[in-house]
Amino acid sequence: MSDTIAHVTLSAVVLPLATPISDAKVFTGRQRPMTEVHFLVAEIRTAEGQEGIGFSYSKRAGGPAQFAHARQIADNLIGEDPNDIGKLFVKLLWAGASVGRSGVAVQALAAIDVCLWDLKAKRAGLPLAKLIGAHRDGVRTYNTSGGFLHTPLEEMLDNATASREAGIGGIKIKVGHPDRSVDMRRLTAMREHLGDDFPLMVDANQQWDRATAMRMCRAMEEFNLVWIEEPLDAYDYTGHADLARAIDTPIATGEMLASVAEHVKLIEHRSCDIIQPDAPRIGGITEFLKLSALADQAGLSLAPHFAMEIHCHLAATYPREPWVEHFDWLDPLFNERMAIAEGRMIVSERPGLGVTLSDQLRAWTTDTCEVGVR
Repeated sequence: MSDTIAHVTLSAVVLPLATPISDAKVFTGRQRPMTEVHFLVAEIRTAEGQEGIGFSYSKRAGGPAQFAHARQIADNLIGEDPNDIGKLFVKLLWAGASVGRSGVAVQALAAIDVCLWDLKAKRAGLPLAKLIGAHRDGVRTYNTSGGFLHTPLEEMLDNATASREAGIGGIKIKVGHPDRSVDMRRLTAMREHLGDDFPLMVDANQQWDRATAMRMCRAMEEFNLVWIEEPLDAYDYTGHADLARAIDTPIATGEMLASVAEHVKLIEHRSCDIIQPDAPRIGGITEFLKLSALADQAGLSLAPHFAMEIHCHLAATYPREPWVEHFDWLDPLFNERMAIAEGRMIVSERPGLGVTLSDQLRAWTTDTCEVGVR
């Protein structure tokens, strides 16, 4: 008889940020500086004592909504075979079908889905990447957290130096400031600081209109960028496609989309050269793998957004050489650290995701829910 799910714990966790974070959305007045990140953490234990962990997240609003939705549907897992991950995803999707198949509805499922994949890999005694089928043992990695718009220029350059010395292989800086001369000054300084060939990316966080995006992307062609990210509104498929055709520098987007179906529109419109899905935002690993297959078939490069503890494994399974984003914000939540060497993030050899939950995560937990029998 197969093992079954006996107990599920859901936790709402609020991670405070040491420094308020501002990108172009703050400078254009659309958002306030970010001071915290909300996490939904799932822990599943089987009748035979096997355990898995998973998480999803929300920046600014949405965390309590994810927790509330997961809380309502989690009892559907009890008694089920944890190996049947696709079946369970569909079951949970239908349990919450009234609120749709994107956004909070699937982000609440994502924590559970990631947890089930972690559990399955642990049962097999394999790292998650190896369970799925890895193409590489390390993934090119770039740092974002040191290049936000609130960061003074000299500090941004110092952060880039520290990242390079830590073995990180690329640097991304934020652009999209209302004063375009600020963007060009910071970009010029960073390119001179890094040298002509070191991988450099920029991210406008959706803050340009079509005319400005075309003008700015053309002005940035000379900087030998790996990509220009989110030059337009995330749902402007046509505008991104026009840019991708007109600009030699690759266009990257996708992180803000909240389902596989929305990413399929990017692919169908040829809206980007590099697709940037976020597993916790689109429903977890089950959905990410569906999208990964479609992106590869379309000949796209891959650079997943945030959540490197999950995405290092998933990027390692992509047939084309990908990038993974390095953020140190989540370090306090786990007892382990992602290893970096020679420009690459090394896939953990530990079973599952290769991370365990820290005492600090427990201390930052604001609410919990348990279903099933301990």
